[in-house]
Parts: sequence; C-alpha cells; structure tokens
Amino acid sequence: MEWLSTRCPLPPAAQGCSRPSRTTLLLVVTLSLLMYPVLRSLALQLHSAITGSYISGTHSIAFINCLNEQIAKDIARAIMDKKLAACVNILPKSSALYFWKGELEESTEILLLVKTRTSKIGELSNYVRSIHPFEIPEIISLPIDQGNPLYLKWVEESVPRD
Repeated sequence: MEWLSTRCPLPPAAQGCSRPSRTTLLLVVTLSLLMYPVLRSLALQLHSAITGSYISGTHSIAFINCLNEQIAKDIARAIMDKKLAACVNILPKSSALYFWKGELEESTEILLLVKTRTSKIGELSNYVRSIHPFEIPEIISLPIDQGNPLYLKWVEESVPRD
C-alpha cells in the first residue's frame, strides 16, 4: 500500500485533516432540527400545489364573543375591512355562565365565527383585542382539519398571505 501513497499523495490540506469536532456535529444537528419545520412546510406546500390537496391546519376558525349585536357587527366589519378573514358569521344570542373576578356571572353574548388562514390568527387576535370593549375578549381558534376543497380554496384566495 505504500506504493499507492507515493503515486497518489494526499493534498497538503487533507494530510492534517482530523475528524469533525463535537461542536461542528452539534451545530449541524441543531441547524437540521431548526430547519425541519421550514423544510416540512415547504414540502407540504409543494405537494399541495402539485396535487391540489388540502394541507390540514392551513386555515382556522376563530371564535369571538361580543356583548351585543351592534358590537358584533362593528367588529366583524372591521375584521373584513382589514382582510383578516374570508367570512365572519354572526350567530344570535347565547347564554353564557362564567367566573369573573371571583363571582359567577351570567350574560347573553353574540358569537362571531371567523374563517381565515391559520397564519393570520396572531394578527387577528391582536387587532380584535385593540378594538374589543371587553377587558379580556374571548378569542379562540381551532385549525380546520378538512372541508369542502372548493370552499377552502376560496378562503385561501380571499385572505392575502402574510
């Protein structure tokens, strides 16, 4: 084998080369883990674009309670004007029982069902908190697992990307 090293000597940089350090390996593993969600998201979007299939959780429904119908309409219109949703349903009065400042309260409320992109939930929540008269407004969202593909495509087209 000695004859091989004389015929094909290693380049000078490779002769003193050592194994990768633990720090280098840790850095590579950490970057791989940090990049996984981004790469997964891109792969799902590419798959969806090619096959036309829906990616579970791409859209969400947000639930927002309001004190009365006028406030509900005002908030719904404000959400739509900001293009934070494709649609807002205003559901009629419902009774609510809840604890507030240690006391059991009972009231009637109007429920908004807001259909939007999941990526818009943070912005929607911040905006509604800024205009809602409640000290702590109820803003809860659930991801949409499945649905009518044409409807979900319409939601996608109606709410601008980030």
